[in-house]
Amino acid sequence: MRSVRIVTFALAAALAVPLATSTATAKPSADHEAAPHSNAKFDRLRWAAPEGFFIGSAAAGGGHHLEQDYPDPFTFDKKYRKILGQQFNSVSAENQMKWEFIHPERDQYRFEEADAIVEFAQRNRQAVRGHTLLWHSQNPDWLEEGDFTKEELRAILKDHIDTVVGRYAGKIQQWDVANEIFNDQAELRTEENIWIRELGPEIVADAFRWAHEADPEAKLFLNDYNVEGINAKSDAYYELAQELLEQGVPLHGFGAQGHLSTRYGFPGDLQQNLQRFADLGLETAITEIDVRMDLPASGKPTKEQLRQQADYYQQALSACLAVNDCNSFTIWGFTDKYSWVPVFFEGEGSATVMTERFVRKPAFFALQSTLKEARTR
Repeated sequence: MRSVRIVTFALAAALAVPLATSTATAKPSADHEAAPHSNAKFDRLRWAAPEGFFIGSAAAGGGHHLEQDYPDPFTFDKKYRKILGQQFNSVSAENQMKWEFIHPERDQYRFEEADAIVEFAQRNRQAVRGHTLLWHSQNPDWLEEGDFTKEELRAILKDHIDTVVGRYAGKIQQWDVANEIFNDQAELRTEENIWIRELGPEIVADAFRWAHEADPEAKLFLNDYNVEGINAKSDAYYELAQELLEQGVPLHGFGAQGHLSTRYGFPGDLQQNLQRFADLGLETAITEIDVRMDLPASGKPTKEQLRQQADYYQQALSACLAVNDCNSFTIWGFTDKYSWVPVFFEGEGSATVMTERFVRKPAFFALQSTLKEARTR
């Protein structure tokens, strides 16, 4: 095995100050933050959530945020970090666990930022979703441009999964193992995805097997966008899931990302789609939801746009809550201050549940009331 050098750098001193004192690594309860009779109990989404249900957010930083005119959000924005800890009982690394960030050179891993997220989650008794192990995008140049044999590529992927999943064994509850492996035509990405192109479709099953060996307790997911409803792409995942399960592959879940837009109608068959995966014995999850909109010239959404956005968030959460073992609902960033949407969708924005100044939108209160209602059933 090749020797591996792990790179670490000093994080901001602020991260050393915990928001809570617990360092437990066990799967957290939804009820833990305040005294049982606290007036603030239902003011926080995590408190409003039914027992065993995880309401989460991506932890901003890494990736495209490195190119923005502000410091790394998770490291330097204390108010952001405080709200992240208070409101959510689950966190996902938005970019900090992707290949280009965590494995910048073949013999070099960069764990500092990912470690900080996991340690933050432990202090705040939050679950962690790991994202992602096998993907066609955000891979480092050394990998995409390298001249490797099939045997070398296979060894590189296995070493990466062994190293990353193994480092966080017992600390990460769910992993997006295979991410976006089908294109919008419901075909495997045999050209874009280096792993499938060079090693064949069978490598997907191997990735799940290796991840399970590295952490037998973690739940392992397929994950993609535009699979919220029943369509050709979600059908392809349904067939793949059946095949993997028949082969005895340790597949545990299916994640629908939920990057929605008010340009399009809400996928009204979301619940039905999630249910058919649940009927296979899989957990399901909404893993990366945001609801973007076309902004007026003022750059501020209208009241009607905010109402429609809130309705989309509420329908998505209700669909998840209605399906057994859909127990994880993650917003892809809770504030417009650090949203990825304006960077990638020109003219669209305001996709999260809080403004740039952390003012709660109707979408926040729609989630809060839906969680409260589900909690009291």
